[in-house]
Amino acid sequence: MADIASSSLDPKVLDRLEGLELVARTVVEGMLSGRHRSPLRGSSAEFAQHRQYVAGDELRRLDWKVYARNDRLVVKEMFEETTLSCHLLVDASESMAFRSGRWSKFDYARWCAAALAHLVIGARDTAGLVLFDDRERVKVPPASGAPQEAAILGALENAAPSGPTGVGAVLKWLGGRLRRRGIVVVFSDFFDDIESVAEGLRALVHGGHEPIVVQVIDPLELSFDLTQLARFDGLENAGQLKVDPRSIRGAYLEELARHNQQLARVASGMGIDWIQMNTADSLEPALSSYLAHRSARSRGGRI
Repeated sequence: MADIASSSLDPKVLDRLEGLELVARTVVEGMLSGRHRSPLRGSSAEFAQHRQYVAGDELRRLDWKVYARNDRLVVKEMFEETTLSCHLLVDASESMAFRSGRWSKFDYARWCAAALAHLVIGARDTAGLVLFDDRERVKVPPASGAPQEAAILGALENAAPSGPTGVGAVLKWLGGRLRRRGIVVVFSDFFDDIESVAEGLRALVHGGHEPIVVQVIDPLELSFDLTQLARFDGLENAGQLKVDPRSIRGAYLEELARHNQQLARVASGMGIDWIQMNTADSLEPALSSYLAHRSARSRGGRI
């Protein structure tokens, strides 16, 4: 069972699948089979108390078991568990087009987002989607049901990375505009000014949301394992540069580590989950973090 689950979350497997619907189903079924059961129960009605039947009560609410035992007509009063809203924010700026293998950071991010949409809507919660670069490009307002999942997957399928990065500005703008409070999962490489990102995350928290920061990184961006003279084509109109990568590898890795440490500190300081996801690795960390938040919310607490 564990082998099936791990292979279902392997990007090499997902890259061979046709269509995000199949990717989403494969990821979620694989993860849940590894856990042996679904950790999500969805929205439902729970029993609160009995009360005496009065004229006008709906007959379907009568508790016939109590009537059979005590010859008393009582109705079951229920209270509804609240459904949770999950906002999926996917960076579709040009830097997300980077790839050192078959799939890009954007491909990986939308696999994760598609799987989460399938998971959330399958639990009868609501999911919404925002695709952005330095502004909101596509929005699918939160809703539930099969048509909503199809709308989210369709938007992800039709999107292509382009435009400049503006993660912080977009998060700040959305902080006061996401009407339904809930869990906000942000997929991006977060190659933006850290202070701007911090302001954006702070706006989400002040808006009553629970952000999860998912930093999507290509393995070559982490290793900078290049040995020959290379031409670097800057994304987002950053120009071109010919250089021996060995001469700048140390400075690059130091700067990347500093940037990511600052991002991690910002998230930690606000009590936000920060997950760095290598596009060569399993998709499970993003889904597991969401499930932990969802479970905590259903118990009325915070993680």
